Amino acid sequence: MKEEKAITDTHPTYDAYAPQWEFFLRSYLGGEHYTSGAFLTQYVSEGEKEYNRRLDLTPMDNHCKNIVHIYSSYLWRIPPTRSFDKMAGDPSLESFLKDADLDGRSFDSFMRQAQVWSSVYGHVWLMMDKPASVAGTKAEELDQDIRPYVTMFTPENVFDWKYKRSPSGRFELEFLKVREEVNFIDNTETESFFREWTPETVRSYRIRNDGVYAEEIVPNPLGRVPAVFLPSNRSNIRGIGISDLTDVAPMQRAIYQELSEIEQLIRISNHPTLVKTYETDASAGAGAVINLPDDMDANLRPYQMQPSGQNLDAVRNTINDKVEAINRMAHMGAVRGSEAVKQSGIALQTEFQMLNAKLSEKADLLELAEEHLWSLFCDWQGHDNNMVEVFYPDSFDLRDYDKELVFLQQMRATGVKSTVLAQEVDKKIADLLLDDEKLAKAHLEIEASTTAVGDYSDKTQIYAYHMDSGVVTANEVREKIGLEDVAGGDELLQPKVSQPSEA
Repeated sequence: MKEEKAITDTHPTYDAYAPQWEFFLRSYLGGEHYTSGAFLTQYVSEGEKEYNRRLDLTPMDNHCKNIVHIYSSYLWRIPPTRSFDKMAGDPSLESFLKDADLDGRSFDSFMRQAQVWSSVYGHVWLMMDKPASVAGTKAEELDQDIRPYVTMFTPENVFDWKYKRSPSGRFELEFLKVREEVNFIDNTETESFFREWTPETVRSYRIRNDGVYAEEIVPNPLGRVPAVFLPSNRSNIRGIGISDLTDVAPMQRAIYQELSEIEQLIRISNHPTLVKTYETDASAGAGAVINLPDDMDANLRPYQMQPSGQNLDAVRNTINDKVEAINRMAHMGAVRGSEAVKQSGIALQTEFQMLNAKLSEKADLLELAEEHLWSLFCDWQGHDNNMVEVFYPDSFDLRDYDKELVFLQQMRATGVKSTVLAQEVDKKIADLLLDDEKLAKAHLEIEASTTAVGDYSDKTQIYAYHMDSGVVTANEVREKIGLEDVAGGDELLQPKVSQPSEA
């Protein structure tokens, strides 16, 4: 039955930001998605056939995807830790962690994909819903596998949203309109399924070419809109995030244009243009034959136009400059550098710190979004909201391990007689190789085993005196200073007897 009620007006910022979202998406996907739009300038008098052929021959060097996945690899190198308190061991929780979206993806995998797509679009919406059930007990719900699940909506599928400030001063989401599915009935007609959430009701309906058809309106059992906003970078507009590709994508488009110029330069340089009159009979290809009329004017003889390939290096240099600019904008000069990095140690350390700060900010946004998701999970399951704690890494170690290890080895080889220096060098090496669980134990072992190593104080002189006097063995002394036993070290030395000098 067709419903006459008008659809909620779309958010005014949706239409303004939709072209940007499409541009970032195509930049990330690359390939046919990137070339399907006007990302390559058409030459003057260039036909549609020639233009499409140039699109097909132009390669795509996808820096956008590379940067997004580098961010993701650092963020998820150490997975987050979660404390579930009394909820630990709940069968519905275990099922949710293994299959969070009812499509086989674990919750960690789902959050990682959400982080990737938020980097592309600037933000995504995460919704936690629960199927309706007539089960009377938790056991019956478990038997039917009825539990909360999460769904991700990209910006082009979120048509309207509204925040309202509560009496406590906190902004709360009070309306959200999402498109859940689009079905193509035929070449001219589509069917879209929408859902509108408010704290009081949930309205589901579908739209076809001939109008709006209501499905159902049911009460909202949760009492709030079960959606979480996950931005990649915050903006000054609530509900809109800033993509990591904001500066990188236009630079990649410029590189794509210049790669097309390189392809054209190579093609034209290897295949020069022949200039001739209509009456001249010429065949193309290697060893071509040109038949000239007997009465042809000498000034009209055919000739070749072959441009030089000197501009090729200039175009390649501009591409390299743009790649360096992309690395600089994304703070990845030391991470993505394909050649030996010429920066000083201070410059590299500063760039690592800037990237570390950016990753830490992203981790904080992920942690906040996940805390809101677990709050919704607890509401759906009737648990205390304070039962779940989420911890994402606060710092990301981006040091150059190889250079640090070589430096520490060189410090060891200097031969400085200092127990403190030897301990600190060994601790730094342990920091590079061990995780937190074993690191504390290793530090204690290093402090215990290097107490007297390199120490030429009175204590070591007493050890030497006792050994020479036959009081203690060499292995007993080595055990005291933290060294391993040696062969023959268990024998007492014979005391040296001084011989009287002859008069």
